Amino acid sequence: MKKYSDGKLARTAGIAVRCAERKGCAAGKPMWVGERWVRHAGELVRADGKPMWVAGGILSAFLLAICPGAKGQERATRLDSVVVTAQKREELLQRIPFSVTAITARQVREYRLWNNKDLTAVAPNLYAADPGDGRDVVSVRGITTTSYDPAVAINIDGVNQFGLDTYIPSLLDVERIEVLRGPQGTLYGRNAMGGVINIITRQPSAHSSAFAEVTAGNYGQQRYSAGFSAPLIRNRLFIGMAGLYDGRKGYYTNQFTNSDYDRQHAFTGNYYLKYLAGSRWVVDLNIKHRNNRNHGAFPLVADAGMTFSQPFVLNQNAIALMVDNTFNSSLSARYSGRAFNFSAQTAYQSNNRYYTSPIDGDFSPLDAISIVKNYGPAWSRIKAVTEDVRFTSPTTSSSRWKWTAGAYWFYQDDPNKQATRYGNDANLLGVGDSLFSTISTTKYHKWGLALYGQASYALTDRLNLTAGMRYDYEHQMEDVLGEYQHDPSPDPIVVRPDTAGTVAFHAFSPKLSLDYHVSKAAMIYLVYSRGFRTGGLTPLSSDPSQPPLVGFRPEYSSNYEAGIKSDWLNNALRLNADVFYTHINDAQEPTLVLPDAITITKNAGRLNNWGGEAELAATPFRGMGIVYNFGYTHSRFANLKLSQNGSAVDLAGKRQVFTPDITSLLAIQYVHPIAGQWQALVRGEWKTIGTTYFDLNNQIRQSPYSLFNVRCGVADKELELMFWGRNIGNKKYLSYAYDFGAYHLGDPATWGVSFFVKIPGR
Repeated sequence: MKKYSDGKLARTAGIAVRCAERKGCAAGKPMWVGERWVRHAGELVRADGKPMWVAGGILSAFLLAICPGAKGQERATRLDSVVVTAQKREELLQRIPFSVTAITARQVREYRLWNNKDLTAVAPNLYAADPGDGRDVVSVRGITTTSYDPAVAINIDGVNQFGLDTYIPSLLDVERIEVLRGPQGTLYGRNAMGGVINIITRQPSAHSSAFAEVTAGNYGQQRYSAGFSAPLIRNRLFIGMAGLYDGRKGYYTNQFTNSDYDRQHAFTGNYYLKYLAGSRWVVDLNIKHRNNRNHGAFPLVADAGMTFSQPFVLNQNAIALMVDNTFNSSLSARYSGRAFNFSAQTAYQSNNRYYTSPIDGDFSPLDAISIVKNYGPAWSRIKAVTEDVRFTSPTTSSSRWKWTAGAYWFYQDDPNKQATRYGNDANLLGVGDSLFSTISTTKYHKWGLALYGQASYALTDRLNLTAGMRYDYEHQMEDVLGEYQHDPSPDPIVVRPDTAGTVAFHAFSPKLSLDYHVSKAAMIYLVYSRGFRTGGLTPLSSDPSQPPLVGFRPEYSSNYEAGIKSDWLNNALRLNADVFYTHINDAQEPTLVLPDAITITKNAGRLNNWGGEAELAATPFRGMGIVYNFGYTHSRFANLKLSQNGSAVDLAGKRQVFTPDITSLLAIQYVHPIAGQWQALVRGEWKTIGTTYFDLNNQIRQSPYSLFNVRCGVADKELELMFWGRNIGNKKYLSYAYDFGAYHLGDPATWGVSFFVKIPGR
């Protein structure tokens, strides 16, 4: 092996060495596959001049078939490099030693991502079930949200969204989305069992810019968004604002009133101030909100047969408006130094969700069971405060060490008061009485703190070792009160005196990974990581066999993963793949207590998940783009014992809920110049979702199905006019189901037109 004086290495006689800046050899440019092959005179050859054969020539033939533009002088357009903050510092996506999918702002528009639930299959093994009430039940690799404490953490601009109520699902003015698969407990802590979804919105800069988008479609769909950013004080203070109004008629028709049932309209806002306090200090203030009004929050049908024989038709007598107001704010300070970087972020979140009148609890035209949740502003108003202080190594450091260390603290207050009302027809459901209510009052307080650190060390120029550890401590206190009220008595009777309980627990979340850079364009890695989902206390219900204030333990997962990240054909082809095995102890399994609509959680089993993922992106020739994502998850309970109908049931071997065995997405897009800077675009997407179960008994099942989306139109650098269609085959499929027998269909065929204009920065 010969080493040149400039420190670069050369390849001679097939030996793996580097060649002076990796510039072209003779008439061709270098082609590196596992540091063994070069391009010479436009042909794929070895350094000794012999033809390139990998695995009998199959790989080389495949690569050239996919990307013919890589041969000879006709080079394909390169795929963009993407910078992410998955490890809480800026890094190239292809250099991160675990599975991450990055979705850029341009791809958000191309995929027409309006809501978190649209992310299904855009990242392998990611599935977002849609119950129809505006919240998404997200699953990654078989680890799924089964309670108000999510199993997949959602971060918006660095702020962890505490629960299903307090996060904002609509996507507005997004810079990028990062989907981290596998437990991320070391850096992200509680409720990152299955992974993390990082949503980063666009921040103001030194240049003024603006955008606006108008969309109209069937079902009365309307979506209007606009925003701008500009400097208020040159090189010192900057402002950014974006707003979104979205609304539609209902997909469902209510036979009881012969009208749309689930009509929705909402306003979302994002307001940003950035202050440069010096050459090294930056202060950010960010305020977000979403105010949603849903005329029919639970579009559910109680008959499985009617769900498909009469799709998008229901029959409910109790009709209510759900008011859902979410507010998020954060204040951040960041310092960039020569020795270290520092950041501190204080955040506040709140949500107030209530029904203006009783909402249907039996999903029928009977006046039998309804839910009352409107006891004034002091109730159903969740509040959370968080503080995250972090130190990292400098981004530009040439040291072999890259490190992150920090501390995290939170406090959450969750007061809830709701009643289950039994109407005139309650006896028809075997209740035994009518015209009475059971009232449950709960005050839930949580606080916790964590210390965490992670460091990477370059053992050699190619080999890196990463190790990390996080310690979390959490304390919870719950106060419950149960009351009974019979009409027409104005005063309730206490049936469960005011009673309090407490629980505390702690968790260690280690991580260890090893990555080896086979070449500049290829990396292999091994990783072990641990995650946990917080434990808690059971609420008060009407079931005497389910006493309140019983603690359930945290859920722990251990994940083992091996993968490869690679760029081929001069960055015209990108292929990332991995295999994983995840073991979950103390699996938390919910039991929905009816008619209270209250979930009782218990540690009931052990779950084993294994599978694999592949992500392929290619630009075969100029204007053509191909993306294919595939995920397979084999998720089975090794042990699961539950109490059902008064007896113990062993459900070992059953499939995990909300976990398709396959997710597959193929997207093909072609852009062709037509006149000047104008281009014509056509895009097609084929999404396949495998077999999915919605109950632990595996009786409610959705067979594999495919959805087809299209998008076409014209665009230049600043204007875009696009026609789009979603589920154009109008496939009927279950997107959510409750185990007691209530079903919700996925969105029907929708289509529309969008006009987007951007005024670039000046």
